[in-house]
Parts: sequence; structure tokens; C-alpha cells
Amino acid sequence: MSISDLHIIATVAAFIAFICIAWWAYSPSNKKRFEEDAQLALDDELLSSSPSNLRNKDKR
Repeated sequence: MSISDLHIIATVAAFIAFICIAWWAYSPSNKKRFEEDAQLALDDELLSSSPSNLRNKDKR
């Protein structure tokens, strides 16, 4: 196995990782979560006044 074979394997692995991340980011099941997270910067409420279960979206 030459160094060019290793470069090819690394390139293919990076491309597969990119496709997986893009699929995860744009999947319809995550759309609502990302829209809620995008609004966090615009919320006027303090995080300390909100219930803890709303802040831990990953645990749902």
C-alpha cells in the first residue's frame, strides 16, 4: 500500500463524514430543534428563569 492509497482512503473517509454530517443537519427530524435553537439568541427571557427541562433538549 503506497502513500497515494492512504490519501485516497482519507479523502473518501472525509467525504463520507461530510455527507453524514450534512444529512444529519438537514434531516427533517432535526428541523424543529434547530429552529428552536436559532431563536435562543433572540429570546428576552433569562435562562435561569426557564425550566431546566427546556434547556436540556438533547436529553429529550
